[in-house]
Amino acid sequence: MSLATAGEHIVPSEKAPSTSDKSFDGKGDIETATVDAPDGSEEGVLSNERDIATHVISVDDDPSLNPWTFRAFFIGLGLSTFGGVLVSLMFLAVVSYILGIFMETFIPRRGLLRYLNPGPFNKKENAFIVIMASASANSALGTEVLAVQRLYYNITPNAGASVFLLFSSQLLGYGIGGMMRGILLYPSKMLYPGVLPLLSMFDALYEGGMAARKKLRVFYFVFSAIFIWELFPEWIFPLLTGLSIFCLAVPNNAAVSRVFGGTNGNEGLGLLSICFDWQYISSGINPMTIPLKAQFSNFLGYILCMVVFVAVYYNNIWKAQNFPFLSQLLYYENGTQYNQTLILNSDYEVDPTLLAEQGLPYYSSTWIVYLLTSNLGLAATFTHLLLWNWDDLGFAWGWMSLSSIKQMWSNFDWKFWKADGMRKQDDDENVDPHYRQMLKYPDAPNSWYFVVFVLAFIIALVVIYKTNSTLPWWGFIVSLLLATISILFFGALYAITGFVQMIGGYLHRGKPVANMYFVLYGYNTVSQAQLLLRDLKIAQYAKLPPRAAFTAQILGTLLGAVLNFIMMNSIIDNQREILLSVQGTNIWSGQQPQQYNSQAIAWGGLSNELFSVGERYQWVPWAYLLGLFVPIPFWIIHRYWPKLRADYLYTPVICYFIGWLCVGINSSILSYFTVAFLSQWWLRTRYPRWFAKYNYIIGAALDGGTQVMVFILSFAVQGAAGTSHLFTPWWGANQGGNYDHCLMLN
Repeated sequence: MSLATAGEHIVPSEKAPSTSDKSFDGKGDIETATVDAPDGSEEGVLSNERDIATHVISVDDDPSLNPWTFRAFFIGLGLSTFGGVLVSLMFLAVVSYILGIFMETFIPRRGLLRYLNPGPFNKKENAFIVIMASASANSALGTEVLAVQRLYYNITPNAGASVFLLFSSQLLGYGIGGMMRGILLYPSKMLYPGVLPLLSMFDALYEGGMAARKKLRVFYFVFSAIFIWELFPEWIFPLLTGLSIFCLAVPNNAAVSRVFGGTNGNEGLGLLSICFDWQYISSGINPMTIPLKAQFSNFLGYILCMVVFVAVYYNNIWKAQNFPFLSQLLYYENGTQYNQTLILNSDYEVDPTLLAEQGLPYYSSTWIVYLLTSNLGLAATFTHLLLWNWDDLGFAWGWMSLSSIKQMWSNFDWKFWKADGMRKQDDDENVDPHYRQMLKYPDAPNSWYFVVFVLAFIIALVVIYKTNSTLPWWGFIVSLLLATISILFFGALYAITGFVQMIGGYLHRGKPVANMYFVLYGYNTVSQAQLLLRDLKIAQYAKLPPRAAFTAQILGTLLGAVLNFIMMNSIIDNQREILLSVQGTNIWSGQQPQQYNSQAIAWGGLSNELFSVGERYQWVPWAYLLGLFVPIPFWIIHRYWPKLRADYLYTPVICYFIGWLCVGINSSILSYFTVAFLSQWWLRTRYPRWFAKYNYIIGAALDGGTQVMVFILSFAVQGAAGTSHLFTPWWGANQGGNYDHCLMLN
């Protein structure tokens, strides 16, 4: 039973895309132009999600391939032990392929050993391993709660409670997301473009034929080249992380550093810096996978971000010049770092008397811009979906009708251990072809995910009281209700974090620790649901049986909860000072726990004093109201003047990206958009057949080769094993300052 449908065995269907669709003016547009299609035909241009899902990756399935092998479990559990540091799907896929081929080659297939090596290592085993190891690494926000308690509250959480905290925070999202598969997973329009390079690589590695061999040669060549190249920007020649002519020409100017610097954390905006390090170009998501329309909105937001940040800082709004240009920490008015422990009592609640002595803290103004524009984007999402995606919303929430709920209840199989999981076959040509192939396998029914949710719910309730979180049971339930609604509306939209923190702050005033736990269960549940659905999409594309995917995720989560806790403690023990510093290095940074902690103090402890009407940062919550109106003018323009193509403007994305550069290494942005433009416009529209064959396999090779080298360097020279060994200082490796030679600011 899926929440998207009336019953457990109904297959989701969707409107088949028309092959003759043009732009609104009937003349085509920059996204449907083509050069190399035969006879002037537009065949081969990938213009929608279904085209990409059926032409870039294989729809075929071989039911004889078995993922339930000893080596799949052995390699999967082994790679899961590295889950705390290996968060790249591509790295996991490459390493698991190498290990699988090694076991296939060297373990004999005679006698009892044939059970250890039943035959050639196959695509479904590889997908099983990747999903298991990925689940092991997906408890990031839970570890941040524990890290903040150690770094800023001098609390060392109980090991057992910490592991159960990580475990429950993941499985709540898994349970809710799993029950929404019919809405957020099965349709073709749910493309998950970030996984396409991975699946393209799988097809090249495991398919036969001349075309696959050509793709494989391209993959090996690009993989090898980027593997060798990354040694230079990552260790020998880190200036290549961001080559800025302006920094080299004017190395001692603070304004130049703020605007043009960007090779180190929180250095500057990285304007016109050229990055040659794929590790940073592809750090968020591979630019070769995001559709052009989304990239265009990202780019507009990026331009506006630089304008707004510079304007706010140099006009000294919110006393901007008293504080670092980019920072996530809290400060006293004189610019020194705020000591939050001096305003908390023994119960870790804000004491009004102590607060009066210390005064209210300040944020850096660029961080306030980020909070404000994130709220704008969040509110704009509601209006944008209502105006542009009304039919999709009706489909997503159709299960809320009384008749659907009654039918779901009557079809729900409470004896989950007896559920056969078989679904009805459907010959409707509009059904997603990848999903149709999966119907031959027993499903992991909704009842399984419901049981996961109930168990995680009980564990979480116990944890919040055993860890002295100060979060009451009703606050926990409110956070889950917010998460459930948000999963349907926002998916992976990170702007939801601030919204959840605001709600938690006003519900639990003066309790920063309670706010952290509220956000953990309110936001992390959304994040984990999205990660579960992403991994299930990998399973659908790779034709990995649903029950194998479910098993891999649960095992990876169990193991990852323990190992992430151990890894977190190890990093804090060895890198504590760097984690507490404003800028960090280009290897280690404490920006995420800093952000999480300052948000908990500001929203959880001081929401009324800082963000209410008439207070210093009142426009941050007001942005929720203003954001509701942002998409309306663009919708009106497109409705009456469609040739202006206002449908290219995703206003929630633009709003969110206005605060994009508030944190991290920003020297890669120009290179990111350059690659995106070359891939998603020039290659896709001018050479569509070449794009379909090689774009995603090249993206996979770039990610894979980079991640393997980064892993080796992390343990060999960058301190992941405890001691770092930086390259000998020279002009291209400015170890005593910013790598781009811009002025290092205090």
